[in-house]
Parts: sequence; C-alpha cells; structure tokens
Amino acid sequence: MKITDKHNERIAKMTFASVYPHYVTKVESKGRTREELHQVIEWLTGFNEKKLQALIDGKATFEVFFEKATLHPNAHLITGMICGYRIEEIENPLTQKARYLDKLVDELAKGRKMEKILRKQP
Repeated sequence: MKITDKHNERIAKMTFASVYPHYVTKVESKGRTREELHQVIEWLTGFNEKKLQALIDGKATFEVFFEKATLHPNAHLITGMICGYRIEEIENPLTQKARYLDKLVDELAKGRKMEKILRKQP
C-alpha cells in the first residue's frame, strides 16, 4: 500500500487524546492494563504519566506529541505490518512514529511479553 500525503496530513492533525481511549479499550479488553499501556508509551516517547496526561488534556496533535517525544533508541527495531503498511518502509517520519505506537499497542493487546514489546536487547 502507498501512503499518500493526505494520509500523512490526517495523522499529523489527529489528536492523541482522540486515539488514546481506543488504545486503553483495546488493551484492557484483552486483559492487559492501563499501566502496561503507559509503560509502553513511556518506553517509546519518554513521557511519564504526568506529561502524558498534560498532552491529552492539551489535545496535542500527533505532530506535537511526537515533536515533544524523545524516541527510544531501539524504536527502529519495531518492524512488521500494521494497518496494512510495513512499518520499516514508511517514508514519512511522523507517520512511521505513529505506526510504531500502533504496533506496540497491538503487540500488548495480543499478549506479547513486555520484554519483547520493549525490544530489550539480550
């Protein structure tokens, strides 16, 4: 699938607050916790609970969300398919970061072990 400029723009302007409840619902419906979700988000972005809540309350767009993030050095190890796209082939940096997050949430919901999700090196 080819990602269009329109698709990239839509992701950039979408608020994290509008997607976050869906992340929570997805992981909790599969027996995982909000705390585990926050652990995954903090690993990827560096945002602690307080900063994450401030971004949600401030209705930060994904563009602002990832501008303020300090991406984990192992984020590039997040690969595979998500939403019909191969993550490592996504050219737009912001769209790729958003898909990194989607992939981690998906892995959490599917019951993958936390050390695998967080790309811990042996």
